[in-house]
Amino acid sequence: MRLEDLPYAHLLQRHTGPLRADTRYDTVHFDDLDLTGQLGGVSFLECAFTGVRADGAKLRRAGFNEVWLHGGRLVGVDLAESEWQDTEIDSTVLAGISAYSSAIRRTVLRQCKLEAVNLRGATLRDVVFEDCLLRDVDLADAKLTDVTFPGSTLDDVRLRGATLKGVDLRRAASLNLPDGHQGLRGAIISTHQLLDLAPQFAQALGITVKE
Repeated sequence: MRLEDLPYAHLLQRHTGPLRADTRYDTVHFDDLDLTGQLGGVSFLECAFTGVRADGAKLRRAGFNEVWLHGGRLVGVDLAESEWQDTEIDSTVLAGISAYSSAIRRTVLRQCKLEAVNLRGATLRDVVFEDCLLRDVDLADAKLTDVTFPGSTLDDVRLRGATLKGVDLRRAASLNLPDGHQGLRGAIISTHQLLDLAPQFAQALGITVKE
């Protein structure tokens, strides 16, 4: 999707100046912006972000509703207890993110890189990770419903204690789940993936396999 394809594109107004905490932004275009500081309680409705960079910003309990984020770089950002709905995140780097206890619904992440992202206890519903890299992503104790990973690489993704329902992993490019056998109940995997994960399942069940 392009900026001009957004259904609210004709309403967008370009933002100038710093962001303010506890403020609601409606139909605003944030372009080439550096986000810093304490911005808790801020919310965005029908907004677009292009080329936005954030290093260590505090966005705890922020709200993102019908937001389009393209080409961003978010590093060390506090997004704990944030809410995301009907949002698209495209070609964006998210590294060292704290997003535990967040609620993410009807959201698409496309060609994104997620590294060292804490989603412990988060709720994900109708979320698509398309052609993404998920490395060192912690989903322990999270609740995932109808989540898919087409073309995505899962490298050191932890699911211990997670609750999965309708989570489809069949189209993932690769799976590296260090404790995945304890969190895969409710997931859908392919026969090939089952064979790859068989050693983990055997170890968990105390089975020794010898020729």
